[in-house]
Amino acid sequence: MKRILLLTTLMILTACSAAPDVATQALPEIYATGVDSDAWAVVPAGEFPSGLHDHNTAMDYDYQIMVTDVTNQQYAQFLNDAVADQTVSIGDIDFNEGENVISAYGVIGPYEGDPFDAYKHELVVARGDKLLYSLEEAGARVKYKDGEFKAIPAYANHPVTMVTWFGANAYCSYYDWRLPLSLEWEKAARGTEFDENGNGFAFPWGSEIELNHANYYASSDLFEEVYGKLGSTTPVGFYNGNTYDGYETLDQASPYGLYDMAGNVWQWVGDDFPKQHYRHLQGGSFYSYGIDLRVWKFDSASPTYFAPDAGFRCAQD
Repeated sequence: MKRILLLTTLMILTACSAAPDVATQALPEIYATGVDSDAWAVVPAGEFPSGLHDHNTAMDYDYQIMVTDVTNQQYAQFLNDAVADQTVSIGDIDFNEGENVISAYGVIGPYEGDPFDAYKHELVVARGDKLLYSLEEAGARVKYKDGEFKAIPAYANHPVTMVTWFGANAYCSYYDWRLPLSLEWEKAARGTEFDENGNGFAFPWGSEIELNHANYYASSDLFEEVYGKLGSTTPVGFYNGNTYDGYETLDQASPYGLYDMAGNVWQWVGDDFPKQHYRHLQGGSFYSYGIDLRVWKFDSASPTYFAPDAGFRCAQD
């Protein structure tokens, strides 16, 4: 698995270990959440409080964003369609990760490259083929067999993970969508509301977090009974106020009706920030402490990075 150093302590620890082999794990129960993974929400133009200090930020356009993260089932369908029409291919690829050359076998797709500012420590992201999804990783929940991609049924409605930034970008682009920009993601997560103390929401639902608000480290959800404290992904939209096998969730929907904008998996955003080659991920994950689920927190990684707690959703104008 290809890694760079991440910012939060828990992700630093887990990023250095191999993804769990799903073939050797007990499979979780399948829970239908009732949340439509094909749904979109409109985020209207207007100002919102951004960042830790609630900086008043204007956005002068409407946009749409997915209500949930892209699921393993949706990503498997994309791979089947994109391979069939030769938008992407399957094969071996070598790429640079810092000073190292990495070899991988997986799904490969073209990328137009990024502007290069020649800033110190910045690496070139050149035009060419990129790894979208590795087929060698034990932790992948989309499998390729007999010429077809299929999601492992127990994880079909869980967010897709183990996907690089290039793989997330390719999915959105295939449908004429795009990855949300960082500020778009934050506004969609926290809205324009303020709590009783006059502060913008720290989490999509408000300014306090309970164990059953979201999927995060040691939050005691049903999936930690299977995997232990580090946990695993939960189905998209799982925290919607429903009760599953006696486990009562709180409704974590954002003011615009989005789910999993805090916890479950980190989400790639689309910004190409000047003078760096890193991409940002926002929202925290099941590996993160509750404090790291606050809407202004982010991590950064090379666009070649993939992990068992990194996924994405798309936006469109």
